[in-house]
Amino acid sequence: MTDHKTNPFKIAILGIGTISVLSHKVALAVCPLCTIAVASGVGFSRWLGIDDTVTGLWIGALTLSMSFWNINWFDKKKIHFKFRNEITILAYYLLIIFPLWGMGIIGNKLGALKTFGVDSAFSVDKLTLGILVGTFAFWTSVEWYAHIKAKNKGRAHFPFEKVVMPNALLVILSLVFFFLTK
Repeated sequence: MTDHKTNPFKIAILGIGTISVLSHKVALAVCPLCTIAVASGVGFSRWLGIDDTVTGLWIGALTLSMSFWNINWFDKKKIHFKFRNEITILAYYLLIIFPLWGMGIIGNKLGALKTFGVDSAFSVDKLTLGILVGTFAFWTSVEWYAHIKAKNKGRAHFPFEKVVMPNALLVILSLVFFFLTK
């Protein structure tokens, strides 16, 4: 929850930082590089004083990315158990959300996004909204990439496409939320 005004210059720094992280290594499907890129977005947005909805986008994407990364690790190690994927994803979200809630960062009335500018039953915590939208956006972009890659005979259309797609969507949504919450 930040009360400072931010400017497009800070958003540009966030984008440049993310792009510089992306340009260092070849990436695997939901990979450590993607996770690092999302993590850098979280760190930069907080450091730059960007609104909690934007920060939440990156937290949600980072959490889902780490869940997928852990599930891929389970696959490589041939670790299987009932509801493994669901438990893994739920565990990551609980490990992120409960500490934020316990510290008063989530659920703080001052951090609520008001419906039509008025407190109401439909007011939602900015960080929670961002986490939900970021999770959905990251999941959608990963699925979309898999779909278009399959239609292209299993090949990417351009280098780093699997990294660019999720992060480009997050940057676009960050800009949308930045201007909506300004």
